[in-house]
Amino acid sequence: MQSKFGSFVNKAQNALREGQTLATEGSSQFVQSFTLPGESEKAAKILRGFLGRDLADPSHPATALNSIPKAVLQRAKGLAVFTIIKAGFVFSGKAGSGIVVAKLPDGSWSAPSCIATAGVGWGLQIGADMTEVVMVLNSDEAVKAFARGGNVTVGGGISAAAGPLGTGGQVASSLANPAPVFSYSRSKGLFAGLTLDGTILVERKDANKKFYGSSISATDILAGRVPAPEIASTMYDIIEAAEGIDETGLPEGGYVPTATGEHAPVPSPTTGYTTGPGTAADAASTTSSATGNKTVFDASSTHQ
Repeated sequence: MQSKFGSFVNKAQNALREGQTLATEGSSQFVQSFTLPGESEKAAKILRGFLGRDLADPSHPATALNSIPKAVLQRAKGLAVFTIIKAGFVFSGKAGSGIVVAKLPDGSWSAPSCIATAGVGWGLQIGADMTEVVMVLNSDEAVKAFARGGNVTVGGGISAAAGPLGTGGQVASSLANPAPVFSYSRSKGLFAGLTLDGTILVERKDANKKFYGSSISATDILAGRVPAPEIASTMYDIIEAAEGIDETGLPEGGYVPTATGEHAPVPSPTTGYTTGPGTAADAASTTSSATGNKTVFDASSTHQ
């Protein structure tokens, strides 16, 4: 019995090491993007997918129903855009990279600050999946969690909920009581809820220093004390186009994606986006109910 258990542990440890290796190495695109210019370019591509093909192709207006709403972006205090690669069997290793930007008082966007993601958790996960994530920071406290530097750990502090997709008055009115953070995730081109418990988002001081030429803090970067770099212009153009898109003639409707890929209704203005105990998988149970969004994760900041 003990021998069998030891064999299981060895297999689990080997699977974990393999998962961590895959998560660290990822695809060639993942590795090559470990610089701020690369991260900015990757963020632009991710945002183009999340903000809708209608930005580039007006002949497909219905894609706005599967986009982060204009109203969400206009109210946003900041954005965190990153990828996560998960791999392994029994254990799941998670690693990734991305950037954070903050909206400045004049409505423009700050220079980007690089982040990395890491974490290991339980889960029957076979193979490796790359997931694209956009966190819409709806509160000043959420922005400060990233600006303070160090780590932002998923699992306590600033609450978050799965964000709405779509257009029109129903979506806009639901934002009367937004969660401090909206989370959006896509895997293989499909929106779905994602549980990020155990994931740590770390300020990449090395990448920031290499690009900006000195040890500039995330606080200074996100406060606008660093000029927005030209290499991020495509990303800014995509965000600003989505903020200013003319919704005249676009179909109206909205939903909240669940962990199973189903469509839950957006909550009413009085209910708001609820947070609390729960997982992305639980959100599927809200498909026939308008009781609001289940929590995707809570984020808190710890200091180095």
